[in-house]
Amino acid sequence: MEPGVVKAEALLVTKEPYYEPQGDEILLFESAYRNQIPVLLKGPTGCGKTRFMEHMAWRLKRPLVTVSCHDDLTASDLVGRYLITAGDTAWVDGPLARAVRIGGLCYLDEIVEARKDTTVVIHPLADDRRVLPIEKTGEVLYAPPEFALAISYNPGYQSVLKDLKQSTRQRFVALEFDYPSAELEKRIVDHESGVGDDIAGKLVRFAAMTRNLKGSGLEEGASTRLLVHAAKLMVSGISPVAACRGAIAQALTDDPEMLAAIHELSASLF
Repeated sequence: MEPGVVKAEALLVTKEPYYEPQGDEILLFESAYRNQIPVLLKGPTGCGKTRFMEHMAWRLKRPLVTVSCHDDLTASDLVGRYLITAGDTAWVDGPLARAVRIGGLCYLDEIVEARKDTTVVIHPLADDRRVLPIEKTGEVLYAPPEFALAISYNPGYQSVLKDLKQSTRQRFVALEFDYPSAELEKRIVDHESGVGDDIAGKLVRFAAMTRNLKGSGLEEGASTRLLVHAAKLMVSGISPVAACRGAIAQALTDDPEMLAAIHELSASLF
């Protein structure tokens, strides 16, 4: 196999990922996919955006290529570069080019974390052209109908320096995600951990308390992901208070006063 070539079969999601719909997001994504429109997922950390993409890849039976964006992500990291292998120089596709070639779903997670000069490389793929020019080789990749582009970001962390440019966001159909309703979140926590309905309900109430502290000392409240982590610790024999401290409080903040306040909240429930 040539360097950088990954078989599409290796990127398929073969087992159905557990996902509880919050609204009509599955229907909207499927419609956007059929119409070859890229999708923007908006929502707080740990609310299910990545799981949703895994679920959609399974439903659509397409390979999934996920990229976690960060400050040092370059255009070459996405598109590809020349590398020396076994004494020869060979072109190696980046994840974006790989997804285009195999007709997969390319998911750029937390897109605003990437450099501004990096995000512009997706523009030709995110409009009617649906092409990816590879400047270093002179090749132009034409996206097949099966290819889809999806990006995500957390509006709660918007700033002047880290906001999604209008020239980017207006190319996408936007789906808004939030933490599930209390009943739905309880069902998710129980399903993912096996902790039981009673403890799952208490964890969800605890999460609501921490989310009420957002803007009053906390940047974010407890996510559904953190609740599942705490629940799994409890199932493994860790006491509820210790599980909430390690999986939730310490994950949310380092501020001593805020930690003490969160500990008091968990102790009031457990």
